[in-house]
Amino acid sequence: MKKVLIITYYWPPSGGSGVQRWLKYSKYLPEFGWQPVIYTPENPEPPAIDESLLADVRDDAIVLRRPITEPYRWYKRLTGRKGPVGAGFTRTDTETSESRLEKMSRWIRGNLFIPDARRFWIRPSVRYLRNRIRNHPVDAIITTGPPHSMHLIGKKLAALTGLPWVADFRDPWTGIDFYDDLMLTRLADRRHHKLERSVLGSADVVTTVSEHIRRELLEKGARRVEVIPNGFDPADVSDIRPAPRDPETFLLVHTGSLVPSRNPESLWKALGQCCKDNAEFRRKLRIRLVGSTDMSVRASIEKNGLVSQTEFLPYVPHPEALRHIFAADLLLLLINRTANAEGFLSGKVFEYLASGRPVLCIGPVQGDAARLLNETEAGTTLDYTDETGMIRTLKQYIKNRPEHASPNHSSQKRKSIEPYSRETQARRIAAILEDL
Repeated sequence: MKKVLIITYYWPPSGGSGVQRWLKYSKYLPEFGWQPVIYTPENPEPPAIDESLLADVRDDAIVLRRPITEPYRWYKRLTGRKGPVGAGFTRTDTETSESRLEKMSRWIRGNLFIPDARRFWIRPSVRYLRNRIRNHPVDAIITTGPPHSMHLIGKKLAALTGLPWVADFRDPWTGIDFYDDLMLTRLADRRHHKLERSVLGSADVVTTVSEHIRRELLEKGARRVEVIPNGFDPADVSDIRPAPRDPETFLLVHTGSLVPSRNPESLWKALGQCCKDNAEFRRKLRIRLVGSTDMSVRASIEKNGLVSQTEFLPYVPHPEALRHIFAADLLLLLINRTANAEGFLSGKVFEYLASGRPVLCIGPVQGDAARLLNETEAGTTLDYTDETGMIRTLKQYIKNRPEHASPNHSSQKRKSIEPYSRETQARRIAAILEDL
């Protein structure tokens, strides 16, 4: 069996969306002739801990863990912050205003820690991996970012060993939504763009999650870009017992973090208006938000009189999140209102599809998420400000609830989502590696 070195910052028991993609591909790649060798930090600063994900690490997995030095712990100690720290030291909440010390730390992060706070892991990782490959050869290298320091490890290692290299962009680099929040000087901005171009121009293949990001990466100098969307693991959804809910209600569910840029203010306004206009709607409506919810979102919900209908749950293990997805009458897919919104296509979207529940997407009507929902006939996409459309659509869904009371798992439906199975996608990755 051939071996592929996968360099990733996120690996169980780290939780959150960043870990899912290569955890799942590593699970299935051996079926197609490739043994993953995982290289990951021994002491990372993950956004969450999810011990349940360890069940997806194969018994025969080769996992190499090495210490990492990064400033996140220093930042927390200096500022007194607790809990997860946003990428680039950006705030993950807006409950309190940003202090002068936090603002200064963000400037330092953006201008001195390039491409990111994991840059201090690049040199020791290259040295360790080069020595290890001499005694334990591999046939290819894959790096996944963000953090994009992983790509710089891969770039140097590929140059030293001559091994083929795949750079996987789960999110853009200079096109990511918080890039403008880094308070970059012109010099730092040029440095980011230069490093980005060097990675894109050096990698034998670049993979990414959407057509929108693919076009962006080609324009920036990538030679070959393959779109491998995020997906779902059939093993995760084969025997789900939905979470408890009142069968007499109409349940809207959102899973994942709700940050300020993802706050659907027009949706809360539309729901509030429906509740005012229709006592039956108000009686039936329940909203369940699973994951970290920013204070700005909570304030919008309160402003529109929806507090009594809303249930706020913290981050839960992945299997529990799936149980909430399968309990929904309608799933909410909320796209960040940022410059790269059209290319947003998170892993959650595909688990929504696998559930067979209808999806209401609030975001760009010409975006990749809207296109996916149209192709799979899985739901409706409305623009951020289309309050009239939201009211009309919500009334239709709640009126037609019996049609959506059980999942839609018809043979046609299963066929339409099959390309987004993690196993199918692992086969594609193996084919790319064989080609290289």
